[in-house]
Amino acid sequence: MAEGDHTTMAEQSIPQLNLPQFPESYWLASTNVPNFPKLTQDIKVDVAIVGAGISGITTAYLLSKQGLKVALIEAGQLLTGTTGHTTAKITAQHDLIYDEFISHFGKEQTKHYYEANAEALQFIKKTIQEHQISCDFTEEDAYVYTNSDEQVNKITAEFEAYEALGIPGSYVDQTPLPFQTKAAVVMPNQARFNPVAYLTFLVNQIIKQGGQIYEYTEAINVEKGNLAAVITSNGYKITCGHVVSCSHFPFIDGWSFYFARMYAERSYVLGVRTNKDYPGGMYISAEDPKRSLRSATVNGEQFILIGGENHKTGQGICTIKHYEALKLFGEEHFGLKEIAYRWSAQDLTTLDKLPYIGRTSADTPNILVATGYKKWGMTTGTAAALLIEKMVTRKESPYEELFDPGRFHADPSIKTFIVQNADVAKHFITGKLEMIHKLPEDLGNDEGSVVKVNGNRAGAYRDQQGQLHMVDTTCTHMGCEVEWNHGERTWDCPCHGSRFSYKGEVLEGPAKRPLKIIEA
Repeated sequence: MAEGDHTTMAEQSIPQLNLPQFPESYWLASTNVPNFPKLTQDIKVDVAIVGAGISGITTAYLLSKQGLKVALIEAGQLLTGTTGHTTAKITAQHDLIYDEFISHFGKEQTKHYYEANAEALQFIKKTIQEHQISCDFTEEDAYVYTNSDEQVNKITAEFEAYEALGIPGSYVDQTPLPFQTKAAVVMPNQARFNPVAYLTFLVNQIIKQGGQIYEYTEAINVEKGNLAAVITSNGYKITCGHVVSCSHFPFIDGWSFYFARMYAERSYVLGVRTNKDYPGGMYISAEDPKRSLRSATVNGEQFILIGGENHKTGQGICTIKHYEALKLFGEEHFGLKEIAYRWSAQDLTTLDKLPYIGRTSADTPNILVATGYKKWGMTTGTAAALLIEKMVTRKESPYEELFDPGRFHADPSIKTFIVQNADVAKHFITGKLEMIHKLPEDLGNDEGSVVKVNGNRAGAYRDQQGQLHMVDTTCTHMGCEVEWNHGERTWDCPCHGSRFSYKGEVLEGPAKRPLKIIEA
């Protein structure tokens, strides 16, 4: 069966393997990540970094290595955000982008994009080799493949872009995968690893180099000036020369309007043992629904990570169905012995698909931001850290203009802006007009839904012990109505991607305040 046809298989062919009841990332399950205290006093440092994913940790590592006094703060636990839930491909092959980027930005800037990500890959490789970090780092060739006649021309154009830019690569008809393909573009000598194991080593180095790390310390505001200050939700102040926002969604917005210049998507991963051996390499389909493949070593045994099924946050079918679709694909092509892990991630995409990295404005040159990695944060997040390190230490970089957060390219930004914000308006209105018939008492254990309470829309989840948790479904960011995500047991906003726990706690921005609790 062709890859795009996997959803048409008969129901009885679905393997009788259960999905894990709750999502769990293998990277987090397999690594002992150190814990750190909350910030409980005012402090003064050279650089305050907000957000402890790959960008924030790498930035703190680089700057503390140079002798700067650094404080790294995280609103929750280290590495439990997108970085801990990635497929962890370290590659400059970010789907089919180079032909598109040439048409929008020209050859010089597009080559800069490739070089920034290639340098990030080499930095990770060199760091792992220098310190002998045990993180399952393995070099692999990366493929974008297709089974669709409509995508063959795009694969051809992408390979021609490789040639025009001097990117090492090749065009093939058939990949090593155990099913037929019509075309693929290959980028050799890319890599994959366990990102949490790698970054845990860097975290320990930050401490050795004199850096300070604080968990459960939420940044809510910035005081501007030659000496800036990060203000935490508990009222403590971090006075510093530079502020770097590496939180998934920038905790500082001001007049940047990041919520209108990015959109959030979720994607899904299964970690599986298979009957067929994996042929090596890393793969992603050109067509939708996306299918991403790579291997990982789990307790000395080879597992396959099957990813894809991306959709805008808070929109689409019941999220557990996305895991079921990946399960079906894995059984069809590899034969499944075990589904050991399942997890999902949220990624932000900018209007022109280039990340925002650099100064938030000319008026505040000591306040920097890094966000919008479009599912390729292992390299772009590392590239962000390398660029920010240069900007803080007043070194030049050829990538400043390319990633400037203040840029606006009429093509494609205007079209994307109109489309995405029209989608926001549609979901805002739809949520307000939705007719609700279900009541809280209709819910079984481990079931959540939008319900009617005293004639009003509400969100309810009955946990496994039978306790009912109810929240106001109006998102605290801009008033859209959140939707229930059964696969993750969360409330997700279809407008700007904010996510809340079933108790109403903020899990993902741009929302900063929790959902209002409704008493049962």
